[in-house]
Amino acid sequence: MNIPFAIPECRVAHLVERHDDHLVVPVRLDAATGCCPECGHASRSVHSRYHRHPADLPLSTSQTKLRIEVRRFYCRNPTCRRRTFAETPTDLLAPRARRTRRLGEAQARVGLACGGAGGARLLAHLHMPASRATVLRLVARMPMPDTPAPIRVGIDDWAIRKGSRYGTIVVDLDRHRVIDLLPDRTAPTVAGWLEQHSGVELVARDRSTEYARGASLGAPQAQQVADRWHLLTNLRQAVERWLHSAHARLRNLPLLPGSTARPARRSRAFARSTTELEAGAQSRMRWQAIYDEVRRRHAGGEPLLAIARALGLARATVRKYASAEAFPARLPHGAGPSLLDPYVAYLAERIDEGCENAMALWREIRERGYPGTSRQVHRFVAERRTRPVRSGRKARSAKASASEPPGSEAPLPPARQLAWLLVQPISVLDVREAAVVSRLEQDDTARAVTGLARRFTALVRAAGKGKTVTNDQDAAADIEAWITKARTCEASAIATFASGLEADIAAVRAALREPWSSGQAEGQVNRLKLIKRQCYGRAGLDLLKRRMVLAA
Repeated sequence: MNIPFAIPECRVAHLVERHDDHLVVPVRLDAATGCCPECGHASRSVHSRYHRHPADLPLSTSQTKLRIEVRRFYCRNPTCRRRTFAETPTDLLAPRARRTRRLGEAQARVGLACGGAGGARLLAHLHMPASRATVLRLVARMPMPDTPAPIRVGIDDWAIRKGSRYGTIVVDLDRHRVIDLLPDRTAPTVAGWLEQHSGVELVARDRSTEYARGASLGAPQAQQVADRWHLLTNLRQAVERWLHSAHARLRNLPLLPGSTARPARRSRAFARSTTELEAGAQSRMRWQAIYDEVRRRHAGGEPLLAIARALGLARATVRKYASAEAFPARLPHGAGPSLLDPYVAYLAERIDEGCENAMALWREIRERGYPGTSRQVHRFVAERRTRPVRSGRKARSAKASASEPPGSEAPLPPARQLAWLLVQPISVLDVREAAVVSRLEQDDTARAVTGLARRFTALVRAAGKGKTVTNDQDAAADIEAWITKARTCEASAIATFASGLEADIAAVRAALREPWSSGQAEGQVNRLKLIKRQCYGRAGLDLLKRRMVLAA
């Protein structure tokens, strides 16, 4: 049988042994002499012969093993302490190895792509079987590549264990490659890495103060660039924090002339049962007590983190309650999809005609194709009932209206949605969204926040599209004028955001002037998350680093 591929340093015999589960390829080494590894003298005197049986790349659809005839030579140098030595095919095999170098490299490459357990399963189908521990050992033995010294880098954090431990990913922005993974996200670690890479001239980062301090300590000569996406996100978060505190007051703003309070379809969910209303009231009382306790502790000077630990709350919840002017009550539930929606107009028409018998109405719409039960019909009729039922119970509409908060006829969207509307240009809003923003702008503070948010968004987005002002002094004047105006805003969240920009003004100016950002680092973090999930969250930092760097 002829072998369709060459084996380094070996001559292949013409006969291949076939076995049930593998092939055996007998080979001999090409060299006529052997060199003593101790003294380097060549020898032709054969002492003995023996065979090695390493695994090799599969031939066709069968596992392949080599049967290498190895000669042992006499060392004829009288001054050498060795009397015999064995010849070794260095390009093909490592000393005492049970697999060829090329097979080990192929198995390691599969391990880089699939991990230990996944790689072992795939290798079994490729006729190169190896255990998952062996696959990981082969990956760990692969040498790290020699990369050119980075000039522009992007850094971002990634979760080793979400909510507990975080690391730092470093990306070469010019080569679009991951350079390194750091064990934490502290300033000393980042500064130490930058000191080892003294050629770095630009660092793109988010607005973390630790990264800013680490870049200043480790690479004081490098220019720092704040990420534009993070600037916009931080602004939206500041607007959202202010809206959480002022939402109760803004809900009382009247509707503008010409706008409708209710859309043509249902504007809220069906009425809840008495048990559900009582459970909701108890939950509100419990959270009201927590809100009062947070406000009391915050007024006493206790830090937000200490309050969160003492009460067992998330820091975001504590921050929201501490800044809220009034208890941020949960908004009424909106109208979700219902099987009854296509028949609402017909039911309303029949009720206006005087029919308030829910079962009769259910039978009528069932004949029209309604597939549901009569429960939703009973709830719908109960909200609009004008005559008491025979059991003497009160009309459901009276109980529902008593439980609804003021302003439910014209509800505002949640703070998260409102924040998104306030940072958008007015030209991209539809009629309904523009009406909501116009209603908010009746409040002086809301009008000021909206103007500041739109102006800042326009500055940053123009920079992202390459429309920055060519004169750096004009760009600096624009952002400094915005900061000066925002610091005097009555919304404390916006003033705090402006103070943070002023403390990081050099990186913010660079963000408006330079095309670089940490977007590449964000994308590599997504890839790192995928690799972590492939490893079921049990991969160490060294394995993750190798899979990120070597696979690229």
